[in-house]
Amino acid sequence: MKFQDYYEVLGVRREASPDEIKKAYRRLALEWHPDRHPEAEREDAERRFKTVSEAYEVLSDPEKRKRYDRFGQNWEHGQDFQPPPGERTMSSEEYERAFGGGSGFSDFFREMFGAEFQRDFEQGSQRHGRYRFRGADVHAVLELDVGQAIRRQKSTFQVPTTSACTRCGGVGLIGDHVCPTCTGVGSVRSLRTVELEIPSQVRDGLVLRLRGLGEPADPNGKGGEPGDLHLTIHLRSDAHYRLDGTRIEADVPVAPWEAVFGTRVEVRTPVGPTTVTLPAGTRAGTKLRLRSQGFDDGKGNRGDFLVVVRLVLPEPLSERQRELLKELAAASPRPVQGDAREAVP
Repeated sequence: MKFQDYYEVLGVRREASPDEIKKAYRRLALEWHPDRHPEAEREDAERRFKTVSEAYEVLSDPEKRKRYDRFGQNWEHGQDFQPPPGERTMSSEEYERAFGGGSGFSDFFREMFGAEFQRDFEQGSQRHGRYRFRGADVHAVLELDVGQAIRRQKSTFQVPTTSACTRCGGVGLIGDHVCPTCTGVGSVRSLRTVELEIPSQVRDGLVLRLRGLGEPADPNGKGGEPGDLHLTIHLRSDAHYRLDGTRIEADVPVAPWEAVFGTRVEVRTPVGPTTVTLPAGTRAGTKLRLRSQGFDDGKGNRGDFLVVVRLVLPEPLSERQRELLKELAAASPRPVQGDAREAVP
């Protein structure tokens, strides 16, 4: 692994004072906290946040910093460095000093992040003090095929979830040390089974708040209700449906004679089942537009639903059908218009 210069990580001089180091960490910790970034950028934010926390872990401790300045990347070799405590239980006095008792925000964090961050911390659903009274909220992403979303039946899904670390309250630190449970990231991941009935207003990016499906309340009996599950739905095209924003294209199989003489077919759209009339002489690849029967855009508007005609033969063919196809082939000596054989010299 490439050596990390902790001074460069925090953007401070090697002669920086403890206050300068603390200010630099405060700025970077707020900038790279994963909860402040969208899902697509969260992995990179977690990595950066972890690196920043690791740098502060060393440079904020006078003894560790002294060894780091002396030995550089080998500062831990042969030394008495102890990693953050993993199994030690905090005493009530240590807990009060670290987290400020029932307030959930200690003098250390108040000094570190300031009054503005304290207000956000105490008002948010993931503040540490509330873990005694309410379980943590959990965030997850559910990938759905367009066909599943259109059918909207109740289904059971297993989704990866992200929730604030209950050991450190989502801040990545315990006292002056990086939290050993979340390694400074402030959140932990797990799998959760969810039974969900897809709503009629389903769309790509829709966020559902499922009350009571987050983390359970405080296990010591000092709290009550569990947290909520914030589920973001991402829709993806499948074998029959292609998604373009709120517009949907759906392949509809039609027998050749149905295309020749015309027919009526039933298709299922996000609005509900719809009957589509195919006029006589419909060609393969024809697109029929059903206006405003696609997905909702979240503002009360719907995209269009396009029916794409695909010619298919029934399976299996009866003997009589095969005979008729042979007669048709014999009566059609020229290749079908647009056949690739025309391009062969």
